[in-house]
Formats: sequence, structure tokens, C-alpha cells
Amino acid sequence: MRKIIHIDADCFYAAVEVRDNPKLKGLPVAVGGSAERRGVIATASYEARKFGICSAMASATAMRRCPQLILIPGRMSAYREASRAMQGIFADYSNLIEPLSLDEAFLDVSDCTRCKGSATLIAREIRRRISKTIGITVSAGIAPNKFLAKVASDWNKPDDQFVITPDGIDAFLVNLPVNKIWGVGKVTATRLEKLGIKTCGDVKKYDLIKFVQLFGNFGEHIHKLACGVDDRPVVSQWRRKSISVENTYAQDLADLSACLKKLPELMESLEKRIEKLDQDYQINNSFLKMKFNDFSQTTVENQHFKPNLDDFTLLCKQAWQRGKMPVRLLGVGVRLNDLTQTNGQMELFS
Repeated sequence: MRKIIHIDADCFYAAVEVRDNPKLKGLPVAVGGSAERRGVIATASYEARKFGICSAMASATAMRRCPQLILIPGRMSAYREASRAMQGIFADYSNLIEPLSLDEAFLDVSDCTRCKGSATLIAREIRRRISKTIGITVSAGIAPNKFLAKVASDWNKPDDQFVITPDGIDAFLVNLPVNKIWGVGKVTATRLEKLGIKTCGDVKKYDLIKFVQLFGNFGEHIHKLACGVDDRPVVSQWRRKSISVENTYAQDLADLSACLKKLPELMESLEKRIEKLDQDYQINNSFLKMKFNDFSQTTVENQHFKPNLDDFTLLCKQAWQRGKMPVRLLGVGVRLNDLTQTNGQMELFS
């Protein structure tokens, strides 16, 4: 039985800004792009969230909801520095650390002897050290696997922790909403609800085979997590699955011709990122993302081992046909095949 901790910083970007400018404490603060240039909110403080402001919200909408909102442009260098400091603290307790982003990570502390080997005490000590040395707060979830630990870290936010012990898994899951399961979005949740399934406890009433018949391979994923089964290890080395660039334009791109004119500069930025990849990656597909001015979006892709302007031009034309309206965001990218994993599989089956 593993001992997994999920650490999640509280309003990370906003918390760093308040730390560096104490005059902002207690005020509605958000980090994001300019409302005049179609920026979006990256993080909002809890004071700002009281007005319904959340991440990915348009900055203009956030300012309408809270005219006194203090909107701050991001300082990635400061956030990376705080993230590195957190990672340094994590390393004192485990070498199995899986960062999910700058502000959250999984730790496998199964073999840690500090704090008498107690994952609960380890999480508490980590949180105390981060608060004291970095000046921000984090919340933690402690559980026997990654799924439960991630759910638990959100249970007592902010600046607290929640523990799910092995013998408490069933009681915790019985009333847990099924949309807490990774991958269960609005569409799947609605489909489940039509079957009378609202909680993980409802899922457990179904036989696994029956559930797979209803939902295919994804049904197995849902059923296992609803039963508290998650065998995924904490992976300390992360590898890319894709790389992309995108731009939200201050003025809508009125038609297909305007979109096509933006492709060369997007491709130039993408090529610079591709050049930084190591030799253990192979490009499989190219894709193009288009968001229209009604905020609907579409993504089209095709198999291209060496993407070029002609490929993205074709994808752009296909995407445009799905909306045929002004475009606010355009992005291009590639899917990657990790050759280190492929080679390992070939050796295994050779």
C-alpha cells in the first residue's frame, strides 16, 4: 500500500503577488492578461473568487463582475522561483516526485522515514516549511493512491490537508460525485445521470463487465476509480506528448484569408520550440486549434512527420469550414512519440 501526497498551492500566482506586495492582502487580486487585449485570468485570490471570478475567465468579464479587481500581469520568473523552492523541500522527503504544473505535485513517501514514517505528519511538515520559507500556503491530500490524494487535496482548501486511510476509502467514495473522476466531463456526467448514476457509490453497484459494455474502455477507467483502485505509480520523469503555440488576437480575424496570413508567424514560433526538443522525440501528427468569436472552438489534425506551411494551411481551411465566423484564437502544434518508451517496448517484445 503506497503513501501518496498531493500538494497543491493555494491561488499560486496570486499568492506570490500578495507575498511580494503585502498591501494587496485581503483585496481581490487576479493574475492575467489585460482586459483591453482579450486577456484571460490565470489565477484569482479567494477574495476575488467571491465575485465568481475563476481561472480561464475572460479578464473583461472578471472586471465587470468586480470593478475593484486588481489585475496583475504574470511574472513567470517569480513563479518558477517559488516552484523550484517547493521542489527543493519535496526532495527532502522523497525522490519520487511527479510535478503536474508549477504549483502542484505528487510525492510517494512510502519509504520515507522522517516524521516517524507518517505521511500525515510529512504533509503537515512540508506545508509548514513552505509557509515559513516561501511565504505562500499549500493544501495537501494524503491517500493510498494518486486519484484519491488529488481529490483529498481539494477537500479542506485553503491551507489545510485531508487524509483518506485505506480502511476509509469505501466510506469516502460512496457519496463522492462521479464528476470528480478524471476525465468525466459534462457530457459523460449527463449520460451517467440518465442512468441514475450520480456518485461513485452508484457506479460500484454495476458489475465491471456491464459498465464496460455501457461505456467502452473508458467505462473500466470510471469503474476502477469509483472503487478506489488506481495503480499508477508516481513518475519522477515527465515526457512531453505534444508541443504547441497559440495566440489570442486583440481584434478578431475576420475571415479565412486573415487566418492564413497568421500561420507563418505561428509556425516560426512552433519551429523554435521544436528545435529545443531532444532527439528522443518523433513527430506523429500536426494539429490546428481555432476558437471563434462566440467562444466555440475546434481542433483538426492529420498525420505529418514533418509539418510545413502547406499542411497547416489545409488544416486551417478545414477548421474554418466548421465555424465560418470571425476567429479570436489560433494555435498550431504537433503530437509527439517518445522514442525512449517505444524502444523500451520493442526490447520487451523482441
